[in-house]
Amino acid sequence: MKRIFKELFWFNCIFILVLSTARFSQSAETVPLRKLRVAITSLSGSMAVPWLAREAGIFKKHGLEVEVIATPSGVEGMNALIAGEITFLQIAGATTASAAVGGADVVVIGTTIGTLVLNLMVRPEIEKPEQLRGKSIGISRFGTTIDTGARVALRHFGLVPEKDVSIIQIGGMESIVPAMSGNRIQGGILSYPATGRAKQLGFRELLDISSLNMPYASTGITTRGEVIRKEPDLVRRYMSAQVEAIARMKRDRPFTIGVMSKFLRTTDNEQLSEAYDIYANKYLAKVPLPTVEAMRAVLEELELRNPKAKGQDPRRFFDDRFVRELQSNGFIDALYR
Repeated sequence: MKRIFKELFWFNCIFILVLSTARFSQSAETVPLRKLRVAITSLSGSMAVPWLAREAGIFKKHGLEVEVIATPSGVEGMNALIAGEITFLQIAGATTASAAVGGADVVVIGTTIGTLVLNLMVRPEIEKPEQLRGKSIGISRFGTTIDTGARVALRHFGLVPEKDVSIIQIGGMESIVPAMSGNRIQGGILSYPATGRAKQLGFRELLDISSLNMPYASTGITTRGEVIRKEPDLVRRYMSAQVEAIARMKRDRPFTIGVMSKFLRTTDNEQLSEAYDIYANKYLAKVPLPTVEAMRAVLEELELRNPKAKGQDPRRFFDDRFVRELQSNGFIDALYR
C-alpha cells in the first residue's frame, strides 16, 4: 500500500510539473509583441538595416512588432519623431543635432555610418568643378546630410555654397536624378543606388565625398530623450535588433540584396550589388558607436549656418550606453562567430 501511495505521489508531482511547464510555454507564446513605428529618411542602401530586421524576423525575436515607414527626407522624419508619431528614426546626425540645438528632446543612440558616403554627380557637359559656377545642384532638404555633402563638396573645390553655386531643395533623393535629366539642376548629391542609376544615364561623378575621409555622424539611429528615460529596456531591445540586422547584412549577401530590391524598388542587379558592396561590406559599422569626433564634425559644419551650435559639447547630442553594453557583454562579437 505504501508503495502504491508513493508511486501516486510521484506521478502527481510529475503531472503538475508538466502541466505547469505547458501553461508557462503557452503564456510565453501569447505575450504580445510591443508595437512600434519607426522611419527611414531616404531611399538609400544606408537605410536598409531596419527593413532587413523586419524582413528577417529579427525585431520579433526581440519582442517587437515594427512598422517601417519612409519619409521623403530627414526634416519630415524628425518632425514625426518630435510629434511622437514614431519612436525611432534612421537619420543623419546633422538633422538630429540641428533639432536638439533648437530645443528638441532628441538624442543619437547609434551611428551606423561614420563618414559622408555621397557623390557629387553632374550633367555630362560639366567636366570641371569651376563649370558649376553660376549653376545649381540639388539636394533633398536643407539641414540634412545631403545638404552637408553639397556644401562640403563645393568648398572642397573652392566654391562658395549659395553664392557661387545655388543649392536647390528637390525633395526625396529619388527626385534628384530626374531633375538633373530635365536640366532643372546641373548637379546633385546622391547616395547608392542613385549614384549607379545616374552613371547609367551618362551623368559624371565630379567627387566621391567619402574619399575625403571625414569623420562624420552620417547615418544612425535617433530617438526622443523621453523614450530613453522612461523605457530604457525598449531602447536596449531595439538596438539589439539593429546590431543583429547589421551582422545579418554583412554575412548574407543574397538575402540583403533581396531586401534592398524590395524597399529600394529596383531589380537592377548592378545597382543593388554596388549598394551592397559600398554599405554592407565597406562602411556599415559592426559596432554602431556614436563618437565625440564624428559629432564634433557635425557641429562644426552646423555652426556655419546656426551660431547656436558653436561651442556645444558633442556629448550632449548622443547616448552611447546601449551600444557599449552590447559591446561589453559580448553580444555583438557572438553575432560574428
